[in-house]
Amino acid sequence: MASIFTKIINREIPATIIAEDEKHIAFLDIMPLSKGHTLCIPKKEVDKLFDLSKEDYNALMDFTYTVSKALEQAIPCKRVGMAVLGLEVPHAHVHLVPLQSEGDLNFSNKRLSFTPDEILKIQKDIQSYL
Repeated sequence: MASIFTKIINREIPATIIAEDEKHIAFLDIMPLSKGHTLCIPKKEVDKLFDLSKEDYNALMDFTYTVSKALEQAIPCKRVGMAVLGLEVPHAHVHLVPLQSEGDLNFSNKRLSFTPDEILKIQKDIQSYL
């Protein structure tokens, strides 16, 4: 059965896409820890990050690096945090979270919500730096 992320890749369900290339896609988290919280994933459906081949892993990290640089410029933050948990969706993914403090990367924190207009602005702001 396809993961929810594969359904996003296949455009079966909507997502606010930030960036995409032949092997990867980045989109805003629907339950963000902070403004601009983005997920970077391989299009290949692999459950665990370290199940990717070394080549695919490095390609995902290069893609994630590019997205993180745009995120850091678009969203005022002290830095962009990165986390790999992978327990909630069985599809390898990297969380990029704009941070003001270390506590901002606590997945037990209350999740934020934004209006559709705010989400569109966040998307366009990040994309403007890609």
